[in-house]
Parts: sequence; structure tokens; C-alpha cells
Amino acid sequence: MRIEIWSDVVCPWCYIGKRRLETALARFPHRDEVEIVWRSYQLDPAAPTEPTETASEMLARKYRMTPAQAAEAQGRVSALAAEEGMRWRHEDSPHANTLDAHRLLHLAAEEGRQGELKEALLDAYFGQARNVADHAVLREVATGVGLDAARVDEVLAGREFEAEVEADVDQAAAYGASGVPFYVVDRKYGVSGAQPVEVFSQVLEKAWSDAHPVLETVGGGEDACGPDGCAI
Repeated sequence: MRIEIWSDVVCPWCYIGKRRLETALARFPHRDEVEIVWRSYQLDPAAPTEPTETASEMLARKYRMTPAQAAEAQGRVSALAAEEGMRWRHEDSPHANTLDAHRLLHLAAEEGRQGELKEALLDAYFGQARNVADHAVLREVATGVGLDAARVDEVLAGREFEAEVEADVDQAAAYGASGVPFYVVDRKYGVSGAQPVEVFSQVLEKAWSDAHPVLETVGGGEDACGPDGCAI
């Protein structure tokens, strides 16, 4: 089973959804046969690489809220994150561009460390309020999960994987995704938003049963023969 997840590393609901899916997967008996692929999505492609405001300030400006209202809104989401075992500093997180972070996630996929980098980037932004557009931060986080330092520098210095990021965004639009997180299971089932654990569990079971149908037997077998002989 393959689960493709469109998300951004500055999306609070993406991090909460990640934890809820992980909880559902921990209960799923076929967890070892599930592949997770992280797809790129930018909530704000125009966000600066050198932040000039916090995410809280951006929220207040964008939605015409007072700073207190923005802080209250973030506090509600952070409280939900705490229910999933996370402690955030989201009120201090900078409003930053994520293109380079996504390019490194494509590099990490090639090196088999995409999941580790995704978690590390989310923690850097939400748990540590770091600037995930800063190349020094990205290099530290990426090499910290085992990516080759020379390759990280090479990617950050150029435009490698930009086409892959754009292709992911285009695919999300083709699926009709208007926001993230957005999950696609085996290219058959779509799940939008940070759904409760129970919803993820239901989708996992449904997708697995569809891919591995169980033969339904009619009758009690009273007039059949088996390895131990025939019913008489």
C-alpha cells in the first residue's frame, strides 16, 4: 500500500495530521507493508526567504485580525498539537519560503531518508521556531538526518528538484486538492485534512481489503472433503 501525502513544512494541520496518521498506522496490522511518500505543496510560494514577520503577524495581517486574535487562533491549534504529544513554539515561527526545503525532501527521497527529513523540518519550524528558508538551517537539519553534506550543498546552490516540486503541486491541483494536508491511498482514495485517527484507520482497512480481497465462503462445509477426510 502506498500513501502519498501533499503537505507543507509550515502547515500546522499537516504536522497534526502526520501524528494522527502515525497513530493509525501503529494500530494497523500491515504497517510494514505501507509506503509513505511525501509530496510538495507550498502554502505561500511568495513568502520571503529572509522573513520580515512571524507567522502570527502574517496571520493577523492576512485575515485582518488583531495580534491577540491571531495568538488565540494559534494557541487553539497548538493545544491540539499538545494532545498529539507535541510542544510547539509556533507563535515565534517566522513566515518563510519553503521551496528549498521541498527540494531537499526530494533529495532525501532519493537517499531513502525522506520521512526522517520531513519530521526534522516540521520540528525545526514548529518545535524550535527556526527559519526553514535559511540555507544554514536547512543544511544542519538535512545532514542531521544523514543526508550527504556535499549533495545538500549542491542542491541548495542550484535549482535541482524545482521541476519535481512543481510537478507535485500540479498533481495536487489535478486531484482537486484545495489545501493540505491531502492524502492519496493507492491512487484510489483521497483524504483531505487532519482527520481523526479513526478515519485514517477506516481508510487503511478499506484500501487493504480492496487490494487483498478475502474469499467469502457459502455453506457450512458439511458435504465436503478435506485433508482430514470427508464429512459423513
